Amino acid sequence: MLLSTVTALLTYLLTTFTHDDSHESPILRFELRQYHAVSSAAHVLFHDAPPAPESLRPQHTLGTRLIRSRRPSSLAALSDARARSRKYAESVPIDWDDDDVIGPDVESRETLLEIAKMTNNAYLEPAEAGWYDLGGGWNVTYPVGWEPDADGFRGHVFATPDNSTVVLAIKGTSAGFVGGGGPTSKKDKFNDNLLFSCCCARIDWTWTTVCNCYRGGWKCDQDCLEEALIEESLFYSIGTNLYNNITYMYPESNIWIIGHSLGGALASLLGVTFGAPVVAIESPGEKIAAGRLHLPSPPEVQQHITHVYHTADPIAMGTCNGVLSSCALGGFAMESRCHLGRSIVYDTVTNLSWAVDIRKHGIVNVIEEVLSHPWPPAVEAGREVPEAKPEEDCVECFSWDFGDYPP
Repeated sequence: MLLSTVTALLTYLLTTFTHDDSHESPILRFELRQYHAVSSAAHVLFHDAPPAPESLRPQHTLGTRLIRSRRPSSLAALSDARARSRKYAESVPIDWDDDDVIGPDVESRETLLEIAKMTNNAYLEPAEAGWYDLGGGWNVTYPVGWEPDADGFRGHVFATPDNSTVVLAIKGTSAGFVGGGGPTSKKDKFNDNLLFSCCCARIDWTWTTVCNCYRGGWKCDQDCLEEALIEESLFYSIGTNLYNNITYMYPESNIWIIGHSLGGALASLLGVTFGAPVVAIESPGEKIAAGRLHLPSPPEVQQHITHVYHTADPIAMGTCNGVLSSCALGGFAMESRCHLGRSIVYDTVTNLSWAVDIRKHGIVNVIEEVLSHPWPPAVEAGREVPEAKPEEDCVECFSWDFGDYPP
């Protein structure tokens, strides 16, 4: 890890003196390297994108900045702290490593726009309607992970030409109201309902819950919930295996993680675990899931995790709940609202007169209507995007009583 940090810093210093004059911050250029997918047997699969001629090689330009990353001193210490917290309710002190790492420039509108396009394409087959051409020359070979029986999460791996920095993009929920269906939709919904509901997606007596932790009234068994989140079928567990595979393939690289919706929440949970820079777009609140997974938090705000969302999205805002909500009618119990790290929030309700609507959750709305144009309130404040701020005093699931309620 030390070598990769030094390599990233050297790259940053070099690009500082060689970057495009039209950018205020050093830039990195990324190209598509692999498609990643998880099979129905929970095996992480990679499919290399065949190299294209240099003149046609797709490149994605992202601005960079130095950020402070905080990660547990070792994965063994993290594992021990999680186990003691879960089994014995002990709060184990943990040592944190502070590193200045190269991360995406989240204060640059163009960088956020490019990241949003990269996350959008994780939903689609190459050349499918809605695919964003990020430079031409995309390989259109049918990749591993798109076969009908492939039902795990998937996405793309990008890297700089020298492999100094790698971007892992994770697909979000595939559902009719957020951007198509497909073979992953069943497991996507299961993970949504497990991660972002208060108690196993218990909305009312008509609902089939995703775990057996509901104990009547507003009571939920905490130990049962935590056990449910640790099951290997959960995307978080698979995501940690995916990240470890990426570090094996790129052992000296600085790794970023990006995603939209469920993919953004998973990116954030992995960023907390491994200290990787994260950009999550229109993500439901993942803070409650991090607590149930017993992921230790440093005393300061995790500056390497950035959420980007707008106020007309009821999922990111945590208002798409209740038995008559659009989410519930679609079979989703999206009840969480609190985000980790810092959030860049676009007030589209006030400034664009948008109504709160589940259809505004899709990534294309963010690309075409929010990030593709200068944001006047930010420009007036001398910025390109709204200021990233921590979500303080955020409360969720306040009606529920979580405790020891055996069956």
